[in-house]
Amino acid sequence: MLKSIKTSVLALLLIGTAAYAHAQKKISQGTIVYGVSYELSPEQKSSIDVSALPKENKMEFNGNISKLAMEMGPTMLTIYKDGAENTALLLIDIPVAQKQIATKMSKEDIEKQAGSIKYSDFKATGVKETISGYQTEKYTYKDDKGSDYELWLTKDIELTPGATNTEFKDLKGTPIKFTLNQNTIKTTMTIKSIKDSAVGPFSLAVPEGYEVMTMAELEALRGGG
Repeated sequence: MLKSIKTSVLALLLIGTAAYAHAQKKISQGTIVYGVSYELSPEQKSSIDVSALPKENKMEFNGNISKLAMEMGPTMLTIYKDGAENTALLLIDIPVAQKQIATKMSKEDIEKQAGSIKYSDFKATGVKETISGYQTEKYTYKDDKGSDYELWLTKDIELTPGATNTEFKDLKGTPIKFTLNQNTIKTTMTIKSIKDSAVGPFSLAVPEGYEVMTMAELEALRGGG
């Protein structure tokens, strides 16, 4: 039952770190809806349950912390992520098994889930396009594995660390559409809407009743589940 959790956790972490800004209109809390698409190799298509990957997801954020949730059949995954500290809390609820698991994720745990890939050489191209109602400019960049990427950046809005992506922290704007390689899965994220509204507050404290496991213990359980 837990074998597909790793891929889904990765998807949640990706969405949960999906935007960063130093821009004009500042939004300190609210809800972001993302469209998600994937570029899988033939080998990945044969080994990854594509149906478990989200095509659209919703993230709530308040200040430094964001919240994402995903249903996987009888299992509910929820991730609370601190965008300033780059740490997270993963909650796994399996009602049919009467099991609740909580795992705290360090910065190193999150980087490992993402494949420890580094991005650099961000360059503005001067190409402009309106995406989801935002004026954006196309940027190109690359990773340390030799792959090339592009993103579309807006300076219309500024988001708080709860909606932060550490890969883009030095860019002066908010990525509206971008591609990242997450543990060899090339994934494109597009912000479809941002709603400035009251949500939260959220916390990385473990709720009462959850069994606390380390990432290593969770991986062992997933492998044997």
